[in-house]
Parts: sequence; structure tokens; C-alpha cells
Amino acid sequence: MPHPEVSVASATQDAPRTKSDLEALLQNDTKVKVAGIDVDGVLRGKYMSKEKFLSAATSDGFNFCSVIFGWDMHDTVYPKELLISNRANGYRDILASIDLATYRRIPWENNVPFFLVSFRDPDTKEPLFADPRGVLRNVVTKAQSNGWRCLAGCEYEYFQFKETPESLAKKNFNDLQPLTSGMHGYSLLRTQLNQEYFNDLFDVSLDFQVPLEGHHTETGPGVYETALAYTDALRMADNAILFKFLAKSVGLKRGVVPSFMAKPWGNLPGCSGHVHVSLRDENGKSLFALPEDQLKTGRAGAKYEDTKYLSQEGEWFLAGVLAGLPDIMPLLVPTINGYKRLVGGEAYWAPNAVTYGYDSRAASVRIIAPPSVPPAATRLEVRVPGADMNPYFALSALFALGLRGIEKRLALPGPPLSQLTLEDKRNGKVQMLPQSLETATERMLRPDSIAREVLGDAFIDHFGGTRQHEVRLWNEAVTNWEIERYLELA
Repeated sequence: MPHPEVSVASATQDAPRTKSDLEALLQNDTKVKVAGIDVDGVLRGKYMSKEKFLSAATSDGFNFCSVIFGWDMHDTVYPKELLISNRANGYRDILASIDLATYRRIPWENNVPFFLVSFRDPDTKEPLFADPRGVLRNVVTKAQSNGWRCLAGCEYEYFQFKETPESLAKKNFNDLQPLTSGMHGYSLLRTQLNQEYFNDLFDVSLDFQVPLEGHHTETGPGVYETALAYTDALRMADNAILFKFLAKSVGLKRGVVPSFMAKPWGNLPGCSGHVHVSLRDENGKSLFALPEDQLKTGRAGAKYEDTKYLSQEGEWFLAGVLAGLPDIMPLLVPTINGYKRLVGGEAYWAPNAVTYGYDSRAASVRIIAPPSVPPAATRLEVRVPGADMNPYFALSALFALGLRGIEKRLALPGPPLSQLTLEDKRNGKVQMLPQSLETATERMLRPDSIAREVLGDAFIDHFGGTRQHEVRLWNEAVTNWEIERYLELA
């Protein structure tokens, strides 16, 4: 088959390996649904006839309008011309390459077969430099060249509203009704109020081959948290984007609108999109774990108690993430609203500084290692992203930074959070993260940005241009807060 997209380890159950496998799989179908991902993490796709799909799947792919890389999430064309899709090239077609390893069926759409695509340049057939799946695949391939496998997990917190798309529009997105009231994290009672919907999210995820590890209420009116099962990085990003799709689809059938907006309410904690990352070697052993003979005493060369049960490679990886964190913020927090989640900092469980700590939910990077977990589960949890992240870009940036840390054998920037004080933030001892999309984008686009070093100029320039578009729209907007504050008394 042309263009093998991912390793077999990332393939879904029953994913076809040959043309005859594919034909047998679709023998009773008349159509297939396909979709790719744009830079905002929105699925863009369509139905194809089986005949058209089979032809595309056994060739380089099929043509797809490039405008999905030339407009924003509301289909507004970017005023600033970007390279992939613009007026000069007539918003030409790009190539959509079908990834057979992503085969699954959509349970709520009569089990229609579904495949993800990756986008390629129509002339060179090379991966499109802004394609989210292609960006992550490049980073994963770099790790594989060192004999390492990138593994990841994502957790989503998200509000549920007893609304429909029609009622949202009719209300102008005001006075929305939460699915339940009050603050009830880990509640067994609140889930019984909407039991069918709550259980559907878990059960349909399994049917859709998006395995989950945990699913519960989180603190806040109508808030759930769902943890996706740990797996290969590319499969995890696929699963994360598809979980949003299935949650919104299940919600439509139950009269519920789940929202992955990072900060819907100003006076409540926001919605996180925590990311767990680790590397394994060719033998399946965690690169972050200590050898068995060091588990009782910890690593002899560890400078801090917090990193004592993290391998030297794990510490270098951590140092790489911390060194580049301020430069990649738009890749972790890509929206205007996402930075409002970080304003409250640790008081709202949203770290906003370059910090780390052992099993610390107040730090930007939480070290999860023995003795609290088995050595094989040693990993890092990055707690900066919100639920509105694009998981492909978040994982790409974090693994690229970590690999850079190992390659350069970077040292940690300072002591762990447990040895810092609030005064350290005020006096500059702790580096703060950018507090708005505008400042974050400016930092990412600097000529000497680490983001450019690890992900390349072409991608950073394109993605940075899309974030500048978001900033411009926000700067032009007049909000209710401004009207209520200034209209009468200014």
C-alpha cells in the first residue's frame, strides 16, 4: 500500500494491511467517511463513495481543498496571506493521503467506516508542513531514529450545557444552563442525573476505538473529566481529537453541548488538557525509569530530591521541556481564552510559570515516578495546556523539546517548586510564562525562538500567522465587559 503512515503498534483493531484486506472490510458498505485536521484541531471531512475511496486508498490519495489551511475555525479567510492556501494560488487543492491504520466505524452513524487522512504537497508528495498529523509524525520519526518510542496520554476537563446549537445561537451564548449545578468533583450522585449521557461517553468511546482509563465528574457545574488510555503519541493525538468529536456527537443526540473551551466562567476553574509523556527504548523499557538496582536509594547524581527517581535521560528531557516552554506556549495554549485560565495560576490549578516538582499538581511539569508509581509508569505530566489545545501540536512541541534536552544534555534551570516561594515569582527567580496569546505568539516568532529550532521556520511562520489573526480579531472586538464598564460613566 502507498505511503504507510504509522507503525503497526499505532494501528486500530482490524485495520487493513493490504488492498484485499480493505476490499473485504468494505464489502457490505456503500460509502466511507474521511477527515483531516486543521491547525485549530477541527476535523474537516466528507463522505466518499466506496469506489472513489478504494481508488484513493490504493494510490497517492485524493484532492482536498487547501482552504482549510487558509481560514480560521469559523471559515474566515486569513487577511494575511499564508503560503499553503491563498488568493495567489487560487486556494488550490492539496493531496489527502488516507491512513488505513486509523480504520474504525462510527457507532452513532450506522457504523459507517471512517479513516483519518494526512495532507501532502500535491507537487512533491511530501507531508504538508502545517498538517498536524505530519508535524507530529516528523517528531516521532526523529525519536525512532534514536531507537525510542514516544508514548503519551491526554486528559480532558470539559463543561456540559443543557443546550443545543440552536439555543446557543438564540441566546447569543448568554445565560447558558449547566447540565448540573454546584461543585461536585468525583461525585457518584451527580452522574445519575444524566446517567445515559454520562455512560454513553464511556461506552461509545470504546466502540469507536478510543480507549479510556478514567471518566468522572470534576469540580464545577456540569464538569466532567475523561482520561484517555496511554498509547503511542500519534495514536494518542488521533484519539484525543476523536474523543472531542464523539463527545459532541453523543451530546447532540442527548440535548447536551459539551464545551472544551478553556475558561467559560471567570470565577471558576478552567478546563485543562493535561498531557503525559514518556519514551521507551527498543526493548519496551521506560527511558525515564531507573535501573532496578537504584530503586531503593535513587539516582546518585540527582541534584534534587524531586528528580531522584527519574533517570538521567528523563532529567535531560525535563530540562529540555522547561527550557523551551515559554517559546512554545501558542502550541499548548492556542486561543485568546486559554490564557484567562492561566491568570489565576495555582489558585485555579493552572500553573503559569516555568516550574516542576515531584507529584506536584501546582507545578507546570509534574514528575510521576517511584515510589508513588511502578518504574514502568515513570513519566512527566505537563499541566499547562487547556482542553482547547490541538493535541498534535502540543505533543509535537513537548517531545521535540524533550529530545533537544537529551541531545544537548541540558541542566535543570533551578530548584523544584517545593523549594520556591511566592516571593521568588515576584523577584524574577522563577520565569513566568507569557500571559496572553499576543505576547506568546510574539515570543514564538522571534528569530532565535527555540520553537523555530525544533519545529522549523515554515511551520512556525504559518502557525504564528494564524495566531496573529486570532489576536487581531480579539483586539477589534468590543466585549460586554467594556460596554458595562464604560458606556455610561466614561
